[in-house]
Amino acid sequence: MLPTAWSGAQIALSPQEIEQWPKTASARTLADGWPSSRLASFRVPTLKRAVPVCRQLARLWMDSEDITDESVRCAALLVISELMTNAVVHTNSVSITGRLQKDGDWLLVEVQDEGGTSSDPHRGGNANEYGRGLVVVAQSAQALGTQLETDGGRTFWARISLTG
Repeated sequence: MLPTAWSGAQIALSPQEIEQWPKTASARTLADGWPSSRLASFRVPTLKRAVPVCRQLARLWMDSEDITDESVRCAALLVISELMTNAVVHTNSVSITGRLQKDGDWLLVEVQDEGGTSSDPHRGGNANEYGRGLVVVAQSAQALGTQLETDGGRTFWARISLTG
């Protein structure tokens, strides 16, 4: 799991910035390079449109950290996409926070929601259209876990090997 105290680059995007992405000042600033930091944190509103924006933020951060291995990048993008989508679709959160950190030979990915289930969880199965996301995440990461927060929120985390 990721540390609870963050001192890295923290970005908060409003619903308007999400809807107008990438035609925002934040997007233009980040396109010139992610702030130098081994840690990244981005808080976004729970809009479906926020998921591709988070993928773009993760790509920009991985570029800044020289994470070039395509298998690592694909795994990280899949994990951040699935965990963010689950938080958007299955919680009553107003905002979601995604975090990325390089820690030695590991890439740590974390998504924190504000809790409250908004729909019944889907049971995964080959015949079901939905419900297999966390299974796919588990196959893409070397470790996966969840932690209940004292404020009622929940944090999902995954650890991905940087060494392949």
